[in-house]
Amino acid sequence: MWAYESVFYQIYPIGFCGAPRANDGMTVSRIGKVAGWIPHIRKLGANAIYFSPIFESDSHGYDTRDFRKVDCRLGTNEDFAAVCKDLHENGIRVVLDGVFNHVGRGFWAFRDVQEKKWDSAYKDWFHISFDGNSNYNDGFWYEGWEGHYELVKLNLRNPAVVDHIFSCIRGWVEEFDIDGLRLDVAYLLDREFMKALRRFTESLKPEFVLIGEVMGGDYNMVVNDEMLHSCTNYECYKGLYSSLNSMNLFEITHSLMRQFGPENWTLYKGKHLVSFVDNHDVTRAASILTNPQHLPLLYGMMFGMPGIPCLYYGSEWGAEGVKTPGSDDVLRPSFDAPEWNGLTDAIVSMAKAHRESKALCYGDFKHLVLTNKQAIWERRAEGERVLIAINADGEPYTAHFDAGCGMATDLITGKPHDFGGGSELPPYSIAFWKMER
Repeated sequence: MWAYESVFYQIYPIGFCGAPRANDGMTVSRIGKVAGWIPHIRKLGANAIYFSPIFESDSHGYDTRDFRKVDCRLGTNEDFAAVCKDLHENGIRVVLDGVFNHVGRGFWAFRDVQEKKWDSAYKDWFHISFDGNSNYNDGFWYEGWEGHYELVKLNLRNPAVVDHIFSCIRGWVEEFDIDGLRLDVAYLLDREFMKALRRFTESLKPEFVLIGEVMGGDYNMVVNDEMLHSCTNYECYKGLYSSLNSMNLFEITHSLMRQFGPENWTLYKGKHLVSFVDNHDVTRAASILTNPQHLPLLYGMMFGMPGIPCLYYGSEWGAEGVKTPGSDDVLRPSFDAPEWNGLTDAIVSMAKAHRESKALCYGDFKHLVLTNKQAIWERRAEGERVLIAINADGEPYTAHFDAGCGMATDLITGKPHDFGGGSELPPYSIAFWKMER
């Protein structure tokens, strides 16, 4: 599967392109801005883009009006098709946000129900009772997503709804040549729907990837041979920054041992979850870390741990943004142009190392050294062995352990490393040592 050897780059199009927060109905071609960032994305080392919602919506994208039409604030279907063509010609895969749990109140079928009530042919597309009323005084009650009644829950047990969604996905493949979907709130999606989706997308395109947004619980419930290929690893997202802020690398290491360790009981051995340090829903990494010198280490741990690494636009140069109650707008800004600094350089080296290393893409996981402030992890696959050496302290540290060989090459710097007499880890450092054997 191509996704298992990829580095993803997430773009939230409405924010990225500087589109109005509410849909003003005006068609303005803004999505072409993405094409201007292709050289940056390629230089960064990302080879897949995950687009947050792209289709016509009421406001933020997750309140869809029409799955068949690109949001007018971003441009036309033709505009987006041109961007996708440019991305593919530059070796960058395209994954779209599949928002199938709910739609917006402006969704065309829901508007038909508002107008015709029980006479609407689409009344069974939603979870509706005509014995009640909504917060919007529609004359009927309906189920919203987690109490948010601007988000109308779809009835995924209705074959007509499933047929419509599948028809739209087929259209996205034909029109945009997409390579996969990220499923919004996958933890709530009907399991039979996800099974059918897997069968359908496999028939459309070889290695069409399905990635689920899952906040917690047992990821095996949705990531398996019948449903999704991957999901978001929120457990380790928290562990990454928390272990640095508390200077307790036991936290993230033990989480990874629980998920991917050598014991037979570990939860997700052989699976490829999506690793991230931030996204469009959470405070940016540069704002959540208490020590700015830990930022390169945070990314190094993400690229070094098992999983599919995903970068969020702007965070590669340390953009800040703090999540606030009631609005995520500050997390989803428009930047005039990409920036570049030392952090970006470090990420480039880490991304290249990850893409080109079988051990980092597919390897197992265990730790060889572990203290509160230092850790050395081992990844091994197909005869390749890579050690991830972390020193989160402001003082140097000399690690003494059995490396199993005498020399290695740091995949980040390209420099040789000699294990004789102990391995010195400079302050605030991370290394990817590819072992000579």
